[in-house]
Amino acid sequence: MTTWTDRVGIPSRFVFACLQFLRFGCLELVSCLFPAFLFAGLAISKYVDLPIARYDALLIYCIGLTLLFWVVRLETWREVAVIFGFHLVGLGLELFKVRVGSWQYPGDAVTKIAGVPLFAGFMYAAVGSYLCQAWRRFDLRVSNYRPFLTTIFAVLIYANFFTHQWLPDLRIPIALGLLIVLRRTWVFFTVGVRRYRMPLAVSFALIGFFLWIAENAGTFLDAWNYPDQVNVWHLVHPAKFGAWSLLVSMSFVLVASVKSLEGRLYHRGTAATVEIAPQHHNANPADG
Repeated sequence: MTTWTDRVGIPSRFVFACLQFLRFGCLELVSCLFPAFLFAGLAISKYVDLPIARYDALLIYCIGLTLLFWVVRLETWREVAVIFGFHLVGLGLELFKVRVGSWQYPGDAVTKIAGVPLFAGFMYAAVGSYLCQAWRRFDLRVSNYRPFLTTIFAVLIYANFFTHQWLPDLRIPIALGLLIVLRRTWVFFTVGVRRYRMPLAVSFALIGFFLWIAENAGTFLDAWNYPDQVNVWHLVHPAKFGAWSLLVSMSFVLVASVKSLEGRLYHRGTAATVEIAPQHHNANPADG
């Protein structure tokens, strides 16, 4: 049988790959609902006059978003709890970094403590929300995951964000240690009717890169500023990409702990790219 792609001279496998890429992109976009709403709130609050302080409004807005996601069952109560945990982890880091002058939050607010608005923790919580959404929509599973060692290195990464102010910066040796622990760890995910896998460490790097892009958007919207951005905005230093990639490990450990309780953590089997459903168009070589 001759397919339409054969008649127009387009290889069927190429068309299938393009469709898979589009499916992947759509799933990613839907998984980013909370971050998308968060950045919409940042943009609106920057350009619209509000009856209360911007950071106070953003805190109310983010709390409302979290409750909405739980009410409409986009997230379970366990996921909300772990996202709140990451909110606290992020807020602790923010309080320290603002105190030592790493960055600042312009503007006053009732809900601002030690120079940090309480809404700031939701920017970290958005990462946890993305992981929870992606886990469900891509049917994520991991193989050869070592939770104890991974947790130790995630805690070391988090601690180093504080201790490097007085002690040598150990992020590179800690990162190398984490790579050794994760060298055989794969994350499996589903797109359409295909099951794929990639190294878990690679997924950390990819998420970190997009978080760096999000950080540039956040500073452009004056959610916070680095010292060299106060007068004129410019790109956040690329080194922050690596920092975000490392911090993702902490978020992953928290979400993985919930998925372990739900029995949705470990992958069974070692197949990399396989069909997970029967095909209806067997004559198409891309489906074979």
